Amino acid sequence: MKLNTVFTKTLLWFFGTVVLTIAAVTIATAINFNSGGRRPGPVGSLLRLQLSEARHAYETGGPEELRRTLQRFEDVTQAEGVLTDGAGRNLLTGEDRSDLVQAIREQSRVPFFRRNRTVVGRRSADGEYNFFVLFEGGNVVAWFFQPESYLAILAALSLLCYGFARYLTNPVRELQRVVDCFGRGDFSARARVSRGDEIGHLAGAFNVMAQRIQLLMAAERRLLLDISHELRSPLARLSVAIELARMGEDVPSHLDRIQKEADRLNTLVGELLQVTRAEGDASRLRSQSVPLDELVTNIVEDGKIEAEARGSGIFVNAAPVTVAGDAELLRRAVENVVRNAIRYSPVGNNVEVTLTSGNGRACIEVRDYGPGVPEESLTRLFDAFYRVETDRGRASGGVGLGLAIARRAIELHQGSVTAQNAHPGLRVSIDLPI
Repeated sequence: MKLNTVFTKTLLWFFGTVVLTIAAVTIATAINFNSGGRRPGPVGSLLRLQLSEARHAYETGGPEELRRTLQRFEDVTQAEGVLTDGAGRNLLTGEDRSDLVQAIREQSRVPFFRRNRTVVGRRSADGEYNFFVLFEGGNVVAWFFQPESYLAILAALSLLCYGFARYLTNPVRELQRVVDCFGRGDFSARARVSRGDEIGHLAGAFNVMAQRIQLLMAAERRLLLDISHELRSPLARLSVAIELARMGEDVPSHLDRIQKEADRLNTLVGELLQVTRAEGDASRLRSQSVPLDELVTNIVEDGKIEAEARGSGIFVNAAPVTVAGDAELLRRAVENVVRNAIRYSPVGNNVEVTLTSGNGRACIEVRDYGPGVPEESLTRLFDAFYRVETDRGRASGGVGLGLAIARRAIELHQGSVTAQNAHPGLRVSIDLPI
């Protein structure tokens, strides 16, 4: 058994507490054996009773009756009993025991020692008699402390302490095992602790943390796979276009293809940098007062050209609202949502952008009248590289990062972004604290 474990420390602590408690109770009982109050301790009551019995025997039967009474006392208690008069003369032997009488007066509440003996005494209420009990060697331990019963109590309490220490530390050991497994790469490891106390709450908090880390690691793996896929396709087309250009056939067309793929790669890298910034340290976020209505209005004005080029329109209704945050990051988030709505708005339909406020929150709603998205895709719409249709990127020129950047930027400002089908179209809501 290692001494530096919580189990050992807990067990020793409780065991020591039990031992000290028994010792303290025993000492307190011994110290107060001769209490002069109305409710004396058990030893004091025994001495009072024995004093009364010895006095009665002496007064009614003389020394012989006293001898028999004291002999019975010695047979029962294995201790010598002595009855003296008020001055300290032994009524059985005539021996002067005034030293014991003086000791009673000086130490009336505790045992005292005379000639290698432990002595306890009791004085009668009228002061005419004194009764002493003399213990030889270790007999006082047996008479006062009753070690057999205390040892039994100590054994029972030790078992209880052991059981309590196991109950207290077993969940910690289980949690340690799970943490070790988790640290070695088993992200599915979970603590099986179903307790309602602080240890159970700790295990529950660990399970929640482990679940989030597992999801983040899985998302990271998917992100790496998606990035590798997104990079592989334009790089392959670049290689083909370069080889065709080297052959000298229709060089301008192949150069245009090279330029298009290079622009696509540049856009992808730029948006990846935006994702990284949106996931950055919140403490490094530039916080300033941002007139959200002006920001939204400017984004809509900039988007009108793109909307008109696609044969649709865009309108804004913005109430004056000011929030605290990073203006550039908020602009990028709202712009990505607005451009996404323009991209999928059918010809001849409008995109509607509204900004309202209330209850300390600002809400931006962007609605298009396009086909919407399947209900099962709404929760994944803001995941990096997620596409409702596999060929959407080629049709629209996107790489599936715009809404992911928007979500992470809004969450960095303690806000949220959600999407729901408006029948027809899609409504994206951005909620921010004012």
